[in-house]
Amino acid sequence: MAIWVFSATMLRREGAKFKVSDKPVSKLKHLLTFSIVSITALLLAGCSNKVVVLAPKGQVAAQEMHLLIFAVLLMLIVVIPVIILTLVIARRYRASNKHAKYSPDFSHSVSLELVWWTVPIIIIAILATVTWKTTHQLDPYKPLDIKGKPVTIQAIALRWKWLFIYPQQNIATVNYVVFPAHRQIRFEITSDAPMNSFQIQQLAGQIYAMNGMRTKIHIVANHQGTYRGRSVSFSGAGFANMRFTAKATSQAQFEQWVDQAKRSPKHLDMNTYEQLVKPTQNYMPPTFYSSVAPDLFNKVIMKFMGLGHTINRAKPLVNL
Repeated sequence: MAIWVFSATMLRREGAKFKVSDKPVSKLKHLLTFSIVSITALLLAGCSNKVVVLAPKGQVAAQEMHLLIFAVLLMLIVVIPVIILTLVIARRYRASNKHAKYSPDFSHSVSLELVWWTVPIIIIAILATVTWKTTHQLDPYKPLDIKGKPVTIQAIALRWKWLFIYPQQNIATVNYVVFPAHRQIRFEITSDAPMNSFQIQQLAGQIYAMNGMRTKIHIVANHQGTYRGRSVSFSGAGFANMRFTAKATSQAQFEQWVDQAKRSPKHLDMNTYEQLVKPTQNYMPPTFYSSVAPDLFNKVIMKFMGLGHTINRAKPLVNL
């Protein structure tokens, strides 16, 4: 908070100087000071919150981070020279420099045309090739090259909370998901609410949740820990609180947690589910169910076919 107060004070002070100064050099000086203070404030403000995209804890997220860094560095080939040339040209051709060459009739240069067409074309070609290759490598539907049977978790986006069903263990949770680290996790995702988007930023990218449809994403946690998951697509009044906790544990701890969840007195039958579906704008604390109504996930999908409930019948059942 102190950083922002200091920054705001400096910005107002430098902004006032910039307005009242009539000298070009003074204006440039205050504009540079204004820019430096602004950038510094943003950088210091970002230190308090770790940028999770740059701190991957999963195989998929690590590859996505490398792709992001590669793309940024590649684009800096253009960005850095442009910034440098802008400053050089502004200084060299300033009004007070009487020695700068003045060419009012200049209109074309073959050499310059070759540079500013060839370099971007090469960069775009490289980015297109890398994007095409990594799009197939990081396809969320594609199982990861990890030995062992994956753990299947079914996620249903509600208003405004996440319901997780473990079909193999016959348990369910709300806003809390646990899975073993170093083991492939297959999320099957749908929605019983407006279109949404599912993401655990430190483990993988995002995937859409749509009613009447089943999407998939495969992830693996390379480290045990607790990670933030949330909706990353605006979906209404309670969107800001539509978040959940994802916890990666050892296999033994995961099995102990499953046994503990099975001892919960709550059961997710159809009547309980109908109450759970009702909109809640405030964050809903984690809830655990020791049993789940048979085939609940598929029933949620099928109800948009008009075979169950009579809500949004026009949506087809599609496995994207």
